[in-house]
Amino acid sequence: MTTDNDISSMSFEEALKELEEVVTKLESEYTPLEESIQLYERGNMLKQRCETTLKAAEEKVQIIEHAEGKPIGLQDMNLR
Repeated sequence: MTTDNDISSMSFEEALKELEEVVTKLESEYTPLEESIQLYERGNMLKQRCETTLKAAEEKVQIIEHAEGKPIGLQDMNLR
C-alpha cells in the first residue's frame, strides 16, 4: 500500500483499485481488530479521494455542457 500522503496524488483508478483491495481484506474471515481499524481508516481516505475526483470530473462536464456556445478543449480543463 502507498502512504497516506500518496492518496492525494493518486488517480481515480489507483484509489478505486486500492479501495477494492481494502474491502476484500475487511471482508475476509479473519482480519485482526487493529489491522481492521487501520484498513477502515485508509479505506475512508481512499473513498474520499474517489468522491473528490468524481465531483471534479462532474463539475468539468457541467462546464462543457453549459458553455455559451464556446467550445472548451481538454487542455483548458486541467483534467487530473
